[in-house]
Amino acid sequence: MNTPTLVVTDLRKRYGETRALDGFSLSVEAASIHGLLGPNGAGKSTAIRALATLTATDSGVAAIDGHDVATAGTRVRERIGLVGQATALDEILSGRQNLVLFGRLLNLGRMAHSRATELLEQFELTDAADKPVSGYSGGMKRRLDIAAALILTPAVLFLDEPTAGLDPRGRNEVWEAVRRVKGTGTTVLLTTQYLDEADQLADRISIMDHGRVIAEGRPSELKRQLGGARVELVIAAELLDHCARTLEAVIGSPVDVDYDNRTLSIAAGAGSQTLIDIVRALDNESIDADDILLRRPTLDEVFLALTAPSTDNASEKESA
Repeated sequence: MNTPTLVVTDLRKRYGETRALDGFSLSVEAASIHGLLGPNGAGKSTAIRALATLTATDSGVAAIDGHDVATAGTRVRERIGLVGQATALDEILSGRQNLVLFGRLLNLGRMAHSRATELLEQFELTDAADKPVSGYSGGMKRRLDIAAALILTPAVLFLDEPTAGLDPRGRNEVWEAVRRVKGTGTTVLLTTQYLDEADQLADRISIMDHGRVIAEGRPSELKRQLGGARVELVIAAELLDHCARTLEAVIGSPVDVDYDNRTLSIAAGAGSQTLIDIVRALDNESIDADDILLRRPTLDEVFLALTAPSTDNASEKESA
């Protein structure tokens, strides 16, 4: 297990009567991608702003790369990168000019040009390097935005909804870029509303609600909390009851019947073997299923099971 790059203990932040952070704690390993999920108003954006030194908290402790966020803000800002939901690019300038500009603002001097070239190559933007950013696709803009946040090779990169509004091709481009960031040794803290994105990218996931972490683990661990796999069948309506009785006798487990959708659902304790037993039972009874599949819980189902419905928090102005 790697040494944590980011450690948060009991952070609290109030906006009037609203508890935006209410005992938020987190530990993120070095050179990993950590997903931070939660419904609107859960406190994700407040947590990111606090860790990026943009918002002061009421109490609690947070440290990045060994430096206290509250008392060593300058040191912390030297070790982080932040990519917000809106790109921080000048669309009149070219991609190269944007990166050189950021490099000079960060006191790289003459090295700004060489660093820009490195990042353009790393994020596969060399061919478009000298074209105005206004002509870039959404995925290219996002990749350039991430590159700009890596000018100083931060220990921790905060990504807040990095693929919001992108088409599938653009999302895949950004996913590859995020994986490359991890490969360089930078730790990534990712907030996203796309559960498949967290499932694809994150080594570990924390689920927030009401200002605190309510569940944490690897994606596979979180899915197992909802139980094992299930076999689902779509059967002709007139055969549902007969098929349910047959399968209960063969499998020895209750069968859930959904008459509206003509669906049977059975716990697949033995995984693929249960599926094989069901297919054999259907064949013996000369029952043709319209559809049959073995499915496991999804991260979406875990999220819905763990988080209660919430309303937008106007005081916090949570946007993620």
